Amino acid sequence: MTYDVAAVRAHFPALSKGIAHFDGPGGSQVPDVVADAIRDALVSPMANRGRVTEAERHSDDLVVECREALADLLNADPRGIVFGRSMTQLTFDLSRALAKTWSAGDEVVVSRLDHDANIRPWAYAAQSAGATLRWIDFDPRTGELPPEAVAAVLSERTRLVAVTGASNLIGTRPDLPAIGRLVHNVGALLYVDGVHLVPHAAVDMVALGADFFACSPYKFLGPHCGVLAARPAALERLTPDKLLPSSDRIPERFELGTLPYELMAGTTAAIDFLAGAGHASNAGNAAGRRERLIESMAALEEHEDHLRRRVEDGLGRLPGLTLWSRAERRTPTLLLTFERHDAADAYRFLAELGVNAPAGSFYAIEASRHLGLGDEGGLRIGLAPYSTQDDTDRLLTGLAKFLDSA
Repeated sequence: MTYDVAAVRAHFPALSKGIAHFDGPGGSQVPDVVADAIRDALVSPMANRGRVTEAERHSDDLVVECREALADLLNADPRGIVFGRSMTQLTFDLSRALAKTWSAGDEVVVSRLDHDANIRPWAYAAQSAGATLRWIDFDPRTGELPPEAVAAVLSERTRLVAVTGASNLIGTRPDLPAIGRLVHNVGALLYVDGVHLVPHAAVDMVALGADFFACSPYKFLGPHCGVLAARPAALERLTPDKLLPSSDRIPERFELGTLPYELMAGTTAAIDFLAGAGHASNAGNAAGRRERLIESMAALEEHEDHLRRRVEDGLGRLPGLTLWSRAERRTPTLLLTFERHDAADAYRFLAELGVNAPAGSFYAIEASRHLGLGDEGGLRIGLAPYSTQDDTDRLLTGLAKFLDSA
């Protein structure tokens, strides 16, 4: 099954500007069908959820449809889909609810590979409960976070392990199934930050062993919002702070205030787009959305891996570069630094050529420091469903010009 990137790109009005976008890890461009779904929701009758008026039914349908779409995307239970402003907000909220179940002497485990949104909420929550915070270190030479490193910090007092599904800085994809087995063997919960994984691979949170799995639709072609998928039983045991008259049901008791119905419509549209992206054979395909997502994401992964290898080969021919993305399994996300030049200068130089590849540590500050890059990080190159060979050629040509001119 071939991946038709031209057909995909035809749905992205932003690409008409002629920019080669390698900034997807910070937020992808959005297809027209997502924008249309948001507009359609906003101009249709809407009200607080209910089943009496047309406006109430429309809002309720948007919520139900979004939970079902996200369940298909993640192989999750719709009853465990919590919608929020951002992954960061949802993680802070859940960390506070979980902290109520911890006590002095308990242990919470975080990873230096992670985005700070999967570190700081747990650090604060552990501190508030009198629990001990323990760290998993990754290998800075290889970028790997092996299961053995997780096993080394687990104990019978471990209550939760928070780890990334894929590093937003260097792309490393830890062996989550193996980590999940280790975590569950000591009776702890596994919280996975899937923000950077979902845009690049088919996700099965059950197979990964995740009790909680967080992601951000704006990283996979959707609007700016956040999602937490959980095992319903794990949510049932928690009592988050909420308004007295608000629902006590799950997942509603974790959702504060009126939901953004239009963003939920856009999220559903983004998932439906991914389910058919790049495949002429998906037109009229009678397979279920989950099956089509698995097929489409496999083809997308192959497309992005091909382009990643092309970029890596080209970088290998340029002098004075260090590539920090070295793990065996990784997303198409490359971090590089320069021997004699500042990554921020390369970022600005490329932008003048219409190539967007930003520089920084991108909130993965612990990972950047562990690599010896301080808080500055490096130049990050991120491929996306709309990336092409022409884009990668422009990037490599631009970097060669930068090194010649600097």
